[in-house]
Amino acid sequence: MIKQFRSINPLNIILLIGISTLLRIGIFIDLPLQISFQFLEPFARLLLNAPSESPFSPLTNVLIAQVLLIIQALLFNQIINTHGLLGKPTYLPSLMYVTAGSLLSPFLIISPGLVCNFMILWMIEKFLSIYKRDEVRSVMYDLGMIVAFGTLIYFPFISMLVVVWISLIIFRPFNWREWFTVITGFITIFFFLAVYYFWNDSLDQFYNIWVPLTSKFPRNLRINLYDSLVLIPVFVILVSGFFQLQQNFFRSVVQLRKSFQLLFFMFLIGLLSFYLKQNLVLYHFLFCVPPASALMAYYFLHAKRRWLYESLYFVLISSILYFQIF
Repeated sequence: MIKQFRSINPLNIILLIGISTLLRIGIFIDLPLQISFQFLEPFARLLLNAPSESPFSPLTNVLIAQVLLIIQALLFNQIINTHGLLGKPTYLPSLMYVTAGSLLSPFLIISPGLVCNFMILWMIEKFLSIYKRDEVRSVMYDLGMIVAFGTLIYFPFISMLVVVWISLIIFRPFNWREWFTVITGFITIFFFLAVYYFWNDSLDQFYNIWVPLTSKFPRNLRINLYDSLVLIPVFVILVSGFFQLQQNFFRSVVQLRKSFQLLFFMFLIGLLSFYLKQNLVLYHFLFCVPPASALMAYYFLHAKRRWLYESLYFVLISSILYFQIF
């Protein structure tokens, strides 16, 4: 399977659809009776009267989520190939994206995390484009607005502001105007939101938006260790990808090295920002899918022993199916 996706072949799109369907067998067998629908944060529902219950049947919800994931995978694949992060064109980024995006059952339904991943892909494309630009203030302004829109959908997305600033540290010499432009873009959206609150005599509720920023990092987390066993093969692949990248790190072009450094920080911040939500929701970790998929694809493209990398992917697929069904 990995060898097939190493090449650019239109047949891989059909295979990708088949694999994404296979990785949903568990939820197709045991569909939930009802799926909650939370498209916007409560503070943003004054702007758009989004339904609190899903307008779709559970089956339709899962199918739409699958379509969204495949679209994201193909967009991600195009971004990685366009900027040459793996060294040569391949369909492995899309395969890894679909696989990592199907790890846990909450990943398989429409969620704010799934919707926000479109914005993360948009941000990655802009990050990778600033390296060769002379002037990036317009891009930074756009990125600030993207983070603000994502925050309206899912508040922990605000953590991506840190990623934007890290991108400036990695790709650009210090220029305070570029840093300030990010904040300007972010404030633009929330300024209009504050005006809307003021017109509706609800300005006091506007201040409550920022309460999660004062939350302390939790010391005790209740995590189902049995369900988390599916992450073991992912961890093995990521570690293998890290060592594979390390071997080629100083032989790679500067842009590639800096790009993977940025993706590492995006993964880390996406992982740790869950505490900005009052209750832990597993779909939050969809934020980690794009950067993790890039490293996984790098490993599978450059690994030499076919029996090893094919076996690793088989174990990963088998683990996902086992923990979904049983």
